This record gives sequence, C-alpha cells and structure tokens, in this order.
Amino acid sequence: MIMASKFIIGTKGRMTQVFSENGEASAATVISATPMTVTQVKTVETDGYLAMQLASGDRKPKNIAKPQLGHFKDLGNFRFVRETREGEMKEKGTKIDVSVFNPGDVVAVSAISKGKGFQGVVKRHGFHGGPRSHGQKNKERSPGSIGGAGRAGGRVSKGQRMAGRMGGTRVTVRNLRILQVDATSNTIVISGAVPGKPGTLVEIRG
Repeated sequence: MIMASKFIIGTKGRMTQVFSENGEASAATVISATPMTVTQVKTVETDGYLAMQLASGDRKPKNIAKPQLGHFKDLGNFRFVRETREGEMKEKGTKIDVSVFNPGDVVAVSAISKGKGFQGVVKRHGFHGGPRSHGQKNKERSPGSIGGAGRAGGRVSKGQRMAGRMGGTRVTVRNLRILQVDATSNTIVISGAVPGKPGTLVEIRG
C-alpha cells in the first residue's frame, strides 16, 4: 500500500512539454481533476476500519442505481467513486480539489494501462527472436522450446513466458513530480507519462 497524505482522482488528458527556468524541456501529462466530495466517512466502530469515500464527475440520475442515489442524497450525481485510507479524514460533504497539491510534490499515479490484445513473446516479454541466418525462414519471432524443465516428458513449467493478452491491467507509476497546478481549470500537469489512454480514470497519491 502506498502511504499518502494527499489523494485525488481525475482523467488523463493530452501530453505536452513544460520548459523550466533554464530552458530545459520535460515531457508532461495533463490531468483533469474536478473537485471531489466526501460522500462517506468509515470508522472503526461502524465499519471495522478508517477510510473516506470520495466521489467526483457528473452523470444523469437515470443512469445511477437507486441505492447509489439514496447514498449520495443531495450531495450530487457522481460518476466515479473511490475510497482511500490514507491522509487526514474529512467530514462528509467536504470538497477536495487540485489545490491540495503543490508544484514540486512527488506523487504516484495509478490507472488501467492500454489494452494491446493478444501479443507474441517478442512484444509481450521482450524476447529477441531467432537468428536471421542459417536457413531461418518464418520462425524469427517464435518462442522456442517450452518443454523440458528437467523432467521426462517435457512438462511445461509454471509461469512459462508465452504469448497471451497484454495490457489492460492496473499499473502504478511512482516518483512522478507535479509541475503545475491550476485550480481555476482543475488541471494538474505531471512530469512524464502516466498509464492509460486519454480519458482514463487516474488516481493521484502524494
């Protein structure tokens, strides 16, 4: 678990460049993070642990399940709901926006990575492939032998790296730095690349 004192959710936007005072360019990602609302505070007495439930975004009431509408009550019609156990617990109804972060803060960003479908071992695991000479024809990107394992019959070992589905998993990138914070447009500019495609929901912890 990443221990954090600051937390916000947003959606990944475009990538851009940010120039430092001495003219150095850095790749950066723009994150749009609308203010979050504390919709529930869980306590040890009632729930067995201490946590905050945070919600953001907006959607039509007809697209929200009735139990969720009753849970949100008059706080709003939210699209995204997340829970965090880190940081200072706030009261229900409290708003949290991008101003909790400052330029220079080091953060960790979690999101679902891009799905790349079914891929071979060269793309998925970085295999080098076979030699390009000595009669090699159409097996350059093949995985090679998968049996063996020191047993008669050539059993395939558990965890053998093979072709399969790639991407579409939760990825956390640590040690990224906040470059800019704009509370007016609810945007955060983070150094480097973050997982996912534009529009992906991201969680920022600092």
